[in-house]
Amino acid sequence: MSAPLARGGSAASALRDWIGRHERLFILTGAGCSTGSGIPDYRDRNGEWKRSPPITLQQLTGSDAAYRRYWARSSVGWPRFLGAEPNPAHRALAALERRGQVRLLLTQNVDGLHQRAGNRRVIDLHGRLDAVVCLGCGARSRREAVQSAIVEANPGWQAGAAPTAPDGDADLDDDAVDGFAPPYCGFCRGLLKPDVVFFGENVPRERVAEAQQALHDADAVLVAGSSLMVWSGFRFARMAAAAGLPLAILNAGCTRADGLATLRVDADIATSLEEALQ
Repeated sequence: MSAPLARGGSAASALRDWIGRHERLFILTGAGCSTGSGIPDYRDRNGEWKRSPPITLQQLTGSDAAYRRYWARSSVGWPRFLGAEPNPAHRALAALERRGQVRLLLTQNVDGLHQRAGNRRVIDLHGRLDAVVCLGCGARSRREAVQSAIVEANPGWQAGAAPTAPDGDADLDDDAVDGFAPPYCGFCRGLLKPDVVFFGENVPRERVAEAQQALHDADAVLVAGSSLMVWSGFRFARMAAAAGLPLAILNAGCTRADGLATLRVDADIATSLEEALQ
């Protein structure tokens, strides 16, 4: 049997009733929670790519041109990304934790906005964009320090028109990329990578294990703002179904786990969460 589908005015009411029946929620969030903060997402309502898939680690390290392109785009996108503020979706989930109903919030986002809104029981499944790691010696640094080094190494560099893209990225013309000097490790001159799980990489095992334990300690699972098209998130919906846990999915558009949900809410994430917790 298909899960009840709530849309429009019934969305917040259905979500409110469902949340009220559970005391230990495992919450999984995705890009749809941060679009209200001005951070674009990757997929449309049908779960299809809106744009080219994000760069892989193999592409980043495979050529000087790809490395230069990534960091040129990131140097423009980072200040905009850094300026994003928590929106009502983040604040609603933080309020839910203050009520004592959140066992864990597992986010696929790399923006840290849940923590800034007040959530403390958080695992950043895919890492955080505000940290950078050297692929040569493993040295770690703050993204802000890397940004300062980029600015210093590129005096007078002009990005031109550069529309905002997901996850601290921006779309640049090739001519702008060609004149850009990318950053390297200050210790070993190795290649730098944001401390995030790139598309196609595996999530660290200890991170997955910690999240799995929290899911087993929960009495229900809420997915908010994720199409669950990638395995790293979808597996937790599968685990919930296998464990017989109620699974509610709030997303604007279809998800890979719609057939597993016990409640399916197709609505704006921020509006629905805000109204459900009033």
